[in-house]
Amino acid sequence: MNTKLNLDQVFASNKANIDLLLSVAQTALSTAESLAALNLHTAREVFADNAKTVKTLLGAKTPQEAAALQAQLAQPAVEKAVSYSRSVYEISTGAAEEMNKLFQGKFGELNKAAQDLAHKTASSAPFGSDVALAAVKQAVDAANSAFDNLNKMAKQATDMTEAGVNTVTNAAVKAASKARK
Repeated sequence: MNTKLNLDQVFASNKANIDLLLSVAQTALSTAESLAALNLHTAREVFADNAKTVKTLLGAKTPQEAAALQAQLAQPAVEKAVSYSRSVYEISTGAAEEMNKLFQGKFGELNKAAQDLAHKTASSAPFGSDVALAAVKQAVDAANSAFDNLNKMAKQATDMTEAGVNTVTNAAVKAASKARK
């Protein structure tokens, strides 16, 4: 009976791990698909914009008119580059958040299993083994604390990166606007 229980636990664990790997693979493929679609769309836009820019510049009568046209056409290009960068950032951040959710869920399951095992062991442990069990409980608590701290640091890093991206984006658009004037 004990062997049956252990095999069932092993099969359940393997199934859960395979499900996690499939979810990770699905997230990675979805992210790659989104990036590929964005890159294809961007390449089409760049090609069309460059053709339009060349035609416009060829219509200029003087070098001064060509320089003015080029400065005028630069701002939309900068805005599109900033938009592209923001889209790549959003896709990447979304994928990272999805992966984090998957791994947090798995960590929660592992944590619960460790706590259950500690409780079962404590109830059937011989007299005097409470010191060892307390050490195991303390190790589990320390792992939980470390995981929570890592999640907090990752969230802070994400927030700081997003603030930096917003600052750079706004500065690039403002600089392009000033250059146009």
